[in-house]
Amino acid sequence: MILVTGATGFLGTHTIPKLAEESNETIRCFVRETSDIRYLKDYSNIELVYGSFDNIETFENALEGVDTLINIASLGFGHGPSIVQACVNKGVKRAIFISTTAMFTQLNASTKVIRQEAEKTIKESGINYTILRPTMIYGTEKDRNMSRLVKFLDRAPVFPVFGTGEYLQQPIHVEDLADAIVKAYKSNNTSYKAYNLSGKDELSYNEVINTISNLLNKKVKRIHLPVKPILIGLNGYEKVSKKPILKAEQVLRLNEHKNFKHLDAVIDFSFETRTFKKGIELEIESMKKKGII
Repeated sequence: MILVTGATGFLGTHTIPKLAEESNETIRCFVRETSDIRYLKDYSNIELVYGSFDNIETFENALEGVDTLINIASLGFGHGPSIVQACVNKGVKRAIFISTTAMFTQLNASTKVIRQEAEKTIKESGINYTILRPTMIYGTEKDRNMSRLVKFLDRAPVFPVFGTGEYLQQPIHVEDLADAIVKAYKSNNTSYKAYNLSGKDELSYNEVINTISNLLNKKVKRIHLPVKPILIGLNGYEKVSKKPILKAEQVLRLNEHKNFKHLDAVIDFSFETRTFKKGIELEIESMKKKGII
């Protein structure tokens, strides 16, 4: 039996359909009482169990009879060690963990140490693990980054870029990542290994903006702003705002490279990924059909 966490989240809703189609096993989904589970009812081999990582006993109970864990839920909230210990306690033989390339940031990010500690615990657990570290995930209006950028560029003739905009990024489409999860789970070559998973293209932020603008048939003028005064202003803004729209850390992240090689994933489990232009074109088309832009 497979246990999946994060099944109702952005990535989970793209992964479960592929997993349900590829696996003959029962797929047990660990969900909160408040989760939207409607789409899961479409699959005959899905079983639901309710609980929360805040009550780790509920998760341990969900692992009863489970051979494989596919942990899509974020490791950035500090639950990693508890998840791993529960797996050890219940004799889970195989586990796929979704991490992130953000753990390699040079910034003093709040979740960096938490994620690094989670991976360290996984690797020392003795469990047959595979760690998948995607770059920025995009693909539908539900993503947290590209959809906001698309909406802004659709309505704004001028776009502020904090810094040069020449630092590289390599977003991965959510469908390609979902495929990778299933392939890594089914492969015999991924045991005790960690993989960085990125999109096909290494693009500067300027190129990302230009690609989206061209697909929207919009003429958008980029205005480059110096980073230092922006950071001073945002640091002050964050002190007085409970839910800041933009944070200083986000600006700093735009000014470091976020491109990662994925050849080892291609070799070990035939990882495939689409170009950014193709992926964001599909996202834009979907947003237009839904009247979002």
